[in-house]
Amino acid sequence: VQLQASGGGLVQAGGSLRLSCAASGSIRSIKDMGWYRQAPGKERELVATITNGGGINYADSVKGRFTTSRDNAKNTMYLQMNSLKPEDSGVYYCNADLLGLGIDGVYEVARYWGGGTQVTVSS
Repeated sequence: VQLQASGGGLVQAGGSLRLSCAASGSIRSIKDMGWYRQAPGKERELVATITNGGGINYADSVKGRFTTSRDNAKNTMYLQMNSLKPEDSGVYYCNADLLGLGIDGVYEVARYWGGGTQVTVSS
């Protein structure tokens, strides 16, 4: 099982980016998914979460600007980021709590993390 985040890049303040997080491998179901980010010298912080049923939570700092969604048929989550600010810069990570085939050959629920994608917003 793997998670891969993509879509980061360099954008001017006020611009937009759309991130994707794709889960692949032997997966039976995905429960909660989430986006996190980490700026240099700072701790990783929650950006947004989305449940299998579509329940969504956002960090206060991104409410009204970011929108997360998921396509359960494609095991993919998205983060549409609008009105970007320089303070949104950082490495964005995704995670998923899913029922997948573990390394011991048994299906188990575990949290997986994707590699980060860099977002840089210039002023």
